[in-house]
Amino acid sequence: MVGTAGNHPSRAQGGALLMGAVGLLYVGAVLFLNGLMLLKKIEPRAAAIFNLFVGALQVVTPTVLIISNPGLPAEILNASGLYLFGFTYLYVGISLLGDFDSTGVGYFSLFVAIMAIGYSFANFQLLGDPAFGVIWLYWAFLWFLFFVLLGLKREEITRYTGWVAAIQGWVTAAIPAFMILTGYWQNLGLYAFILAVFGVVVFIGLWLLARQRALTAATPGSGDESMGAHDNEHRPRWT
Repeated sequence: MVGTAGNHPSRAQGGALLMGAVGLLYVGAVLFLNGLMLLKKIEPRAAAIFNLFVGALQVVTPTVLIISNPGLPAEILNASGLYLFGFTYLYVGISLLGDFDSTGVGYFSLFVAIMAIGYSFANFQLLGDPAFGVIWLYWAFLWFLFFVLLGLKREEITRYTGWVAAIQGWVTAAIPAFMILTGYWQNLGLYAFILAVFGVVVFIGLWLLARQRALTAATPGSGDESMGAHDNEHRPRWT
């Protein structure tokens, strides 16, 4: 995110930063809801409506930012990445409402995951924002999971992906956005370190837990109470 790296961002940079943070706040909400959907807590069509809301917001917001900042390449670079998410949520919302096959969303998610690595590099090397450099790596990981789940139809990672999405909704979006809006997004090096350690520990821990539950589910006599049996019975229509 531009404007956090310098000690005294310009008024234009500050306004763009705050506008982007507003959109990021609701990205946190939609990731949280989509995670709960994958965890079978929310019906897919109910989640689809909010995906359309946030998807539209994340298409309008970068468009306004680009039009308003024609002479600020860094702001345009930052804004360009927002379209990746806006189009994702619009695609997901329409796919859920239309009960379409998920492979289109899945392979678009692969494109997003690859581009997210580039935006991570840009934040580390060009924009001086290591915290969002780490956050973009979080998003690369999550969208790669979406590719595996929705594009390759590897339904065994449904619950794991749901947990990762729900957690990232708070850690990579809602909390940073609120901190930006309230002026507390300052010590970027420290935040980058905390985010990096948190991501490695939590997501590896969740994966090990999911593997353990999968092994338990494969044990004879585990019955319908296993995670695997429950997921096959109640998996979302779009997986």
